[in-house]
Amino acid sequence: MTNTVTEESMVTPSQPLAYTYAAGIAIVAFFVGGGIAALVTSNLAMTLLTQAVITGLLATGVGFLIRQNGMVSFGHAAFYGIACYAIALAMRHGIVRAELAIVLALVVPTAIAFFLGLVIVRIPGVAFSMLTLAVGQAFYEFAMKARNVTGGEDGFSVKLPSTIFGIKTAIFQNPHTMFVVSWGVFVVIVLFLTMVATSPFGRLTAAIRENEERSRFIGYETVLPRVLVLTLSALVTAVAGVLFTLYNTFVSPDVLHWSLSGSALIMAIIGGPRLIWGPGFGAIIYFFAKDIAGDISEHWQAIIGLILIIVMVLLPTGLGGTLAGLLRRRVGYG
Repeated sequence: MTNTVTEESMVTPSQPLAYTYAAGIAIVAFFVGGGIAALVTSNLAMTLLTQAVITGLLATGVGFLIRQNGMVSFGHAAFYGIACYAIALAMRHGIVRAELAIVLALVVPTAIAFFLGLVIVRIPGVAFSMLTLAVGQAFYEFAMKARNVTGGEDGFSVKLPSTIFGIKTAIFQNPHTMFVVSWGVFVVIVLFLTMVATSPFGRLTAAIRENEERSRFIGYETVLPRVLVLTLSALVTAVAGVLFTLYNTFVSPDVLHWSLSGSALIMAIIGGPRLIWGPGFGAIIYFFAKDIAGDISEHWQAIIGLILIIVMVLLPTGLGGTLAGLLRRRVGYG
């Protein structure tokens, strides 16, 4: 009886309507991004926005893992950095075409996350976070020590062809056009993750997050769904790494460092990890707060830390969650 009720509750009659609603919002978001690129003339502002959206994808991967699995990762920079180095090394040695290098940059970190996840998702709480930290730092140390392969701490430039997938490479180096590309990718990924989260699979992973033992008791497999969530979050992170490399055409071990994972986690908390788009929203706030705080004081980290404390204490759902709540109440009360 319990099994039947649980399965039926995972599919709601309004699900197609919810997908249509989400798709409508995505279309509006596309136009908003195009409008921002057209209206903002400052290259500095567009550079900040582009960096924020790209890093927001990294934060989205971290936030999705928190939302669906209830797990905090300090090692997602590993998947981000592996994607960066996959493209960079392939281009440096002329191993494969740029298009295939991008595919490999998505497949390799995703596969690593899957096989790694088969082991580490079984480890709960803080131990999981520390293990992801250790794995991420192992990749960082390798990049630092293997100077003949990675260039060590100096890194190296990435030489891209004139076109990739028929698109002129110059588009990826211009902050205005790259913002449109990054924004479009971000909107598509948020829409896809929303569909996953509201699907029967997403409801199952949420149930496992809340009570894994009960989910296992009523007959559901609990390890593989959590592994798949980790794998999907790593794929999102790898997409961010690809966009970073196309935009900056330079890689160094910094893209693998745990501090990048920590910054992504801060963005997710500020924006609200319970919302799919919350971490991306938090990334935009983080980058502009960092830029403003850097002009005020050299101790900008302290200001970011103060913002984080205020959000955690006063706005536990994050700024995005608070904004969404206000909008829902406004619509609800007319």
